Amino acid sequence: MEPSIYRYILKHTLKDQVLILLLTLVSFPIVYASLEVPKHIINSAINGKNIPDSVMGYSLDQFDYLFFLSGIFLLLVVINGAIKYVLNVYRGVVGERMLRDLRLELFSRILRFPIPHFKKVSQGEIIPIVTAETEPLGGFIGEAFALPAFQGGLLITYLFFIFNQDALLGVAAVALYPFQMWVIPKLQAKVNQLGKQRVLAARRLGDRIGDSIAGIQEIHAFGAAERERTNVLERVQFIFLIRLRIYKLKFFIKFLNNFLSKVTPFFFYSVGGYYVIKGELSLGALIAVLSAYQDLDAPWKELLKFYQTKEDVRIKYEQIIEQFHPEGLLPEALQTGKAESLPVEQLSLTARNVSYAEYSNVNIVNNLSVELIPQQHTAIVGPEGSGKTEFAKLLSRLLQPKTGRIELAGQNIQLLNERTLSKHVAYVGAHAHFFAGTIRENLYYGMDPESDSESTSCQQQVDNDVMELLAEVQLQDDVYHYGLQSYIDPERDPDLAAAVLELRHALRVSLHAAEMDDLVEFFDWDKYNENLSVAENLLFGSSRTISLDFNKLARHPLIHQSLKEVDLMGEALRVGYELAKIMVDLFADVEPGSDLFERFSFIKSEELPEYKQLLTKTSLDSLMKLPLAQQEMLLVLLFQLVPARHRLGLLTESRKTKLLLVRKKLFLALQKEAHDLQLYDANEYNAALTLQENILFGKIVYGQARAQTEISQRIDELVKEYELRTQIMCYGLDFSVGTSGSRLSVATRQKLALVRALLKKPNFLIVNQATNVLDLGAERHIIHCVLKRMVGQGVCWILGRIEQTSAFDYVFVMEKGHIVDQGEYTKLKENSQAFQALLTGGLE
Repeated sequence: MEPSIYRYILKHTLKDQVLILLLTLVSFPIVYASLEVPKHIINSAINGKNIPDSVMGYSLDQFDYLFFLSGIFLLLVVINGAIKYVLNVYRGVVGERMLRDLRLELFSRILRFPIPHFKKVSQGEIIPIVTAETEPLGGFIGEAFALPAFQGGLLITYLFFIFNQDALLGVAAVALYPFQMWVIPKLQAKVNQLGKQRVLAARRLGDRIGDSIAGIQEIHAFGAAERERTNVLERVQFIFLIRLRIYKLKFFIKFLNNFLSKVTPFFFYSVGGYYVIKGELSLGALIAVLSAYQDLDAPWKELLKFYQTKEDVRIKYEQIIEQFHPEGLLPEALQTGKAESLPVEQLSLTARNVSYAEYSNVNIVNNLSVELIPQQHTAIVGPEGSGKTEFAKLLSRLLQPKTGRIELAGQNIQLLNERTLSKHVAYVGAHAHFFAGTIRENLYYGMDPESDSESTSCQQQVDNDVMELLAEVQLQDDVYHYGLQSYIDPERDPDLAAAVLELRHALRVSLHAAEMDDLVEFFDWDKYNENLSVAENLLFGSSRTISLDFNKLARHPLIHQSLKEVDLMGEALRVGYELAKIMVDLFADVEPGSDLFERFSFIKSEELPEYKQLLTKTSLDSLMKLPLAQQEMLLVLLFQLVPARHRLGLLTESRKTKLLLVRKKLFLALQKEAHDLQLYDANEYNAALTLQENILFGKIVYGQARAQTEISQRIDELVKEYELRTQIMCYGLDFSVGTSGSRLSVATRQKLALVRALLKKPNFLIVNQATNVLDLGAERHIIHCVLKRMVGQGVCWILGRIEQTSAFDYVFVMEKGHIVDQGEYTKLKENSQAFQALLTGGLE
C-alpha cells in the first residue's frame, strides 16, 4: 500500500480525478456569469438604463429585457446545479468504489499476516479498522482533489468578481484570510493529535470488550463482572475526556471562523456605502459584491472543513498503513494462482537445517533436518516445549523458518502458492476452526473449487467419501442424530417424506406389538392430547416461523371469540383463577431468583404481586366482569396447563370436549389468514416438525422413565430396516455448527477436522495433536483408520500419548528443538533412553 493517502488515490483513480477536475473547471465561467447577470438586472433592466434595442434580432422593451435577463439567470442556475449534481454523484461513486476496494485490500492483507502476529493483535483492534475507521476515507477519496479545486475555484471566482467591481472592497474581502490561514492550522494540529489518541483508545476499548466476550465463562466463574466493568469504564472515560477536548477545540475554531466572517461585511456596508453615496460605485455593484461575499463564505468554510477532514483522514490512513504492514507479511503471489501438480516420484517433504524462534533469540526448533517420504507414516513425540508442535506448523508453512528451508518435491515451500501446497499437504491442528454454517460447508471448505466436484458423479463420490470417513472417525451416530433433528421440505424430497409416513405407521405397529402403546400419546384431531398444553391443543399444529407465545395467544381476538361461542370463557377464566391461587400459595415465600420459578411456576417472580392483587380484589362470580387485561392474565395460566404433567384435575371431560370445539373453530378461522401453521394430520408430512418428530408424531407420556430410550431405540431400528440412515445423515450434514463451531463438542470438532483434511486426499497429512481430547481407545481406532486410508501416502503425526507410536513405521523423539533419537517403535522402546523416559513419564 502507498505510504501517502494522496499517492494511493492517484494510483487507483487518476483518470476519474482528471475528469472530475475538468467538469469543475467548466463550472467556473457559469458561476461568474450568474454573479454578473444580477448586476445588469438591477442597473439596466430595473433602472431602465442602457437597454439594448434588440437581442439576437428580437426587439426588446424594458420589461422584455428584464424577463430575458431573469431567464438567463434561471438557466445559469439550472446549468450550475446540474453540473454540481453530476460532480457530487461522480465523486460519491468514486469514493464508494475505492472504499470497497480498500476494505477488500485490507482483508486480503489480513489473510497474509504471519500467524504469530495474531498473538499480538486481537480481533477487537483489526475489525473496527476495516469496518468503521475506513468509512471516512471513502468520502474523502472522491473529493480529495475535486472539492478543494471546486471550492477554491469558486473562492477565486467570487474574489475576482469583487475585485472587478472595486479593488478596495476586494482587499476588505481578503484582509482576514492570512490570520485565519495562520491560526486555524495550529488549532487543527492539536485536534489531529487528540484524534489520533481517540482512535488508539477506541481500538484498545474494542480489544478489551472482545477479550471480555471471549472470557465470559471465566468472568462468571470468578465473579469478576464488576472488575470488568471498572476496566471498561476507565477506557470509555478516557475516550470521553479526549472527545471533550476535541469538541472544545473544534467549536472554538468554528466560533473564530464565524466571528471573522461577520467582520468583513462591516467594511462593505461602511466603505461601500460611502462610495455609493459619493457616486463612485453603483448600487447594483454593491449589492452584487454583498451577494458574492455571502456566497464567498460557503467555499471558504468548505475549504477549512476540508482541511480538517484531510488531516483526520491522513492520520487514519497512516495508522492503517502502520497496522497492516506487520513484519513477515506473506507475499501476495502466494495466495493467487491455480493449484499445480508436483512430480509424484519426487514428492518428499524435506526440512534442511530449519530453525525457528518466535519472541527471542532462543530457538524453539534448532537446526533440524528431516526427510518425510510418501510411503512412510511417521510419529513425532516429545515433552511440552520440545518444539514438536512448531515443527509441524513449519512443515505446513503455517510458520516461517528463521533459517534453513523446507522443500516439497525439491521446491522451496516458501515459494509455492497456497493452493498448490494445500493440494499436496493437509494440516490438522488440535484447535481446528469451524466457520459459521453447516457441517457440510465446513467439511467441503478445503476442496479446490476449480478441480474438485466438477461433475455430479464426482460430487457423489465426495459424498460417499464423507460417509465412509464419518464412520471411520466414529461420527456416523452423531451426524445421524443431527439429521433426525433436521427439517426437510417434503416438496423437494417427496421420497423421504413418504418413507417417514411409512415409518410413522410402522412405529405405532411396533409399539402396539410390544404392548408399549402407553409410552406415546399420538396426535389425533378428534382427541384431546393430555401431554400437550392447552395452547398446543387449541392450535394443534406447528410453525417454523411463529413461536408459541402464551401472552399473544391470550390477547388474540379469535381465541376470545371462539371461547365465547362454545360457552367456555367463564370456565376458562375459572381454571385460570384456580391456577393463580395455587401458584401464589406455592411460590409466595420462594426467593425471586430461585430456579423453581423457571422449572415449575406458571407465573414469573416479578408477576406474583400483580396476581396477588387480582386474587384479592376478585371473586369467582365476577370473573366475566374483569377488565380485558386481567382476563388475559388468567387465560395465560390456562394455556400453560398440561394435564398429564401437572395433575391438578382442573380440566374436566366436559371442558376438554369444549376445547376440541374451540380447536376446530380456530382452524376454520386461521385458514382464512395468511400463516404457515400446519395442522397435525396423521396422513401428511408436517414440514414444521423435525424428522424425528414426524416419525413419532405424538408426545412422549410424562412419568414414563424408560420412554425416551425405548422410543429412540425403536426409531433407530426402523430407520435401519427401511435403509434410510444414509439419507438422514445427509440432512445431518446440514446441521448448523454455530459461531466457531460452538454447537459441536471439542471431540466432534477434532474428528470433523480430520475428515475435512482427508477429503482432500493429500500426499502428506500432518496431524498436530488433533486427537488429544479423545480417550485412548477412540484415538487408537482413529489412528488405525487414518493410517489405513493413507497407505502409500505420507503421514506425520505429532502425538501427545507415547503409547500410540506403535502404529507408525518410524518415530522421531524431540527435545528442546532437537531430534534426540529416531527409529522404529520396537528398537526405540528397547534402546532409547529418551523414548523410555517418555514412556515412563520421566520427561513430562
